[in-house]
Amino acid sequence: MPSKQLLGLILLVVGAILLYFGWQSTQSVGDQLTEAMTGRFTDETMWFLIGGAIALVVGAYYSFGRK
Repeated sequence: MPSKQLLGLILLVVGAILLYFGWQSTQSVGDQLTEAMTGRFTDETMWFLIGGAIALVVGAYYSFGRK
């Protein structure tokens, strides 16, 4: 397995984990209260979601993209 594919698979797993933690954080009472008052999630939650999405996209490109 080429090193880019391995890196891509690792990024896919890390991205999925970050998105899971971000989603779990959006379901917390504190984050829902913050979102209800400000219309936004907390910065920590947003970093989990953004970082997870970026890691998934880059991981998919490296794993399944051009050789």
